[in-house]
Amino acid sequence: MNKVIFLLAMASLVMPVFAQEPVTAAVDQQALIRSDNPQLEANKKLVFDFWREVFQARNMALAPRYMAEDYIQHNPNVATGRQPFMDFFGRFETQPVRPEIDNLVSMIAEGDLVVLAFRRELPDPDHQGKTYTTTWFDMLRIEDGKIAEHWDYGTRSTK
Repeated sequence: MNKVIFLLAMASLVMPVFAQEPVTAAVDQQALIRSDNPQLEANKKLVFDFWREVFQARNMALAPRYMAEDYIQHNPNVATGRQPFMDFFGRFETQPVRPEIDNLVSMIAEGDLVVLAFRRELPDPDHQGKTYTTTWFDMLRIEDGKIAEHWDYGTRSTK
């Protein structure tokens, strides 16, 4: 029995170490919007356009087109409500609207929810000067053709 444990321990030491597979963005984002269900496709299109035109481009003038006035925010850094969202993100410089969402990996819709998965690149704490990739998720709830609620992995930021 001791011989078996010894051989297993030795085998584990000589086995190659496999690194994670890097997260990559979707090549065809328009394909992510398509659905056999017209309502799910409409929800994904709403979120896709909101993300590009309002969130990514920081064009807060377009927020009322996409967001409910009583929008509920679950990120601890931004207050609930469309106006607080506009005030918070309106502090940042506007950007041109691009045809794609930065680092979008996937988009899934079910019922009134749309989930976006994003590629994130972060500093590797074990290897100074190197980075690794991981995934970030945002989920939005649609109500009456507008974004009514948002969840993400947001954590409190330092002031």
